[in-house]
Amino acid sequence: MIQAAFMVPHPPMIVPAIGKGSEAQIQETIQAYEQVAAEIKALEPETIIITSPHSIMYADYFHISPGKGAKGSFTQFGAPQVQFGESYDTELVREICRIADAKEFPAGTLGERDKRLDHGTMVPLWFIEQACERPFQIVRIGLSGLPLTDQYRLGQIIAEAVEKLGRRTVFIASGDLSHKLQDYGPYGFATEGPEYDTRIMDVCGRGAFGELFDFSEGFCESAAECGHRSFVVMAGAFDGVSVHAKALSHQDVTGVGYGICTFYPDGENENRRFLVQYLQRMEKEIEAKRNSEDSYVNLARQSLESYILRKEKLALPEGLPEEMTQTRAGAFVSIHKNGALRGCIGTIGPVTDCVAQEIIDNAISASARDPRFPAIEPDELKWLEINVDVLGEPEDIDSKDLLDVKRYGVIVSSGGRRGLLLPDLDGVDSVDQQIDIARQKAGIGKFEKLKLQRFEVIRHV
Repeated sequence: MIQAAFMVPHPPMIVPAIGKGSEAQIQETIQAYEQVAAEIKALEPETIIITSPHSIMYADYFHISPGKGAKGSFTQFGAPQVQFGESYDTELVREICRIADAKEFPAGTLGERDKRLDHGTMVPLWFIEQACERPFQIVRIGLSGLPLTDQYRLGQIIAEAVEKLGRRTVFIASGDLSHKLQDYGPYGFATEGPEYDTRIMDVCGRGAFGELFDFSEGFCESAAECGHRSFVVMAGAFDGVSVHAKALSHQDVTGVGYGICTFYPDGENENRRFLVQYLQRMEKEIEAKRNSEDSYVNLARQSLESYILRKEKLALPEGLPEEMTQTRAGAFVSIHKNGALRGCIGTIGPVTDCVAQEIIDNAISASARDPRFPAIEPDELKWLEINVDVLGEPEDIDSKDLLDVKRYGVIVSSGGRRGLLLPDLDGVDSVDQQIDIARQKAGIGKFEKLKLQRFEVIRHV
């Protein structure tokens, strides 16, 4: 059984050999960490599962470290003498993989790139091993770029595997909070930073795991957090279980949020099936949106459903508004699933006879040909939220001062390379960020001369 779970940060400076005295500024965090280690010692777990955002991470796959064990040290942080040699619970790893395979869930031991332990794993282990004399094994799991719903499902699979083997197990959800809490912090300041820390400490302090789904992808990105997915995996491991939660500490003196909470199971509770509840709520919301879709979004949905279900390109329907059949313009179709981007393809300028045909073609491309994602499957259709952006004529500009991330999209070009970014996107808060993302999409170097264009869009949601 999962005996307890702990939400902990992983600043290397907290280890004295690295901090060399500077760790004193986060003494409150150190004391809370020591309390966590003492509680783990009292539990005498056989296995400690650690989810870390700094382990191997893939966009569409959860990596579980394979083999009998791994070593690591804090060499990269100037303390090579602090070393670790950990044994993996290979039986539990096999059971997690077996269940994932049976459920056709994308998790397993494939794709090992670096066997060394990461600091998101080693910092918690440093505190635990200072307190615990009794040997234990670990399972180290990386996160993924998949939606929060899949992070939660992984937690459910982990809990099922632990229960199947009867392991006395502790779960460590390793992750710092926002990195944008202070101007002097590593990523500067953003208003979303303190807001994220306040919200996450409240949610986790109450054990209100269902509210973890309400943190949008754009909000988390703007806050520059690194632990949210880790916390959601942990939450999934307590699906259907009452939890006694306690917030031990929160500090932000370095510009990065460090939060520590403890969670102890307190019996089964069907009212805490948070994934089921979230999906039911989302299904109702998506159905309501679908019933109120305008002609642009409805046409995109018809197109991708025709292609995904029947492999047929939708013929231009009759009865469309004249503005869709008599106007030519570029258009982008964006698809989201459970709050995460699932595909986005478009045309900067018109390449077909009318906007309607542009939407039909780009809906197919966004659903099946976006190289960042696998093709959408039929069972995903009811979860899809679709936006259509119809682009205005691009306008040459000679200064980035003429841009506004909320109002204008940007096109950057250099030679024959060209990149575009739509306006008013979650997580894109500055003109410099907007230009930089568009430049990277085009494969244009940071110091290459750019031509800038701006455009407006009419967004249909």
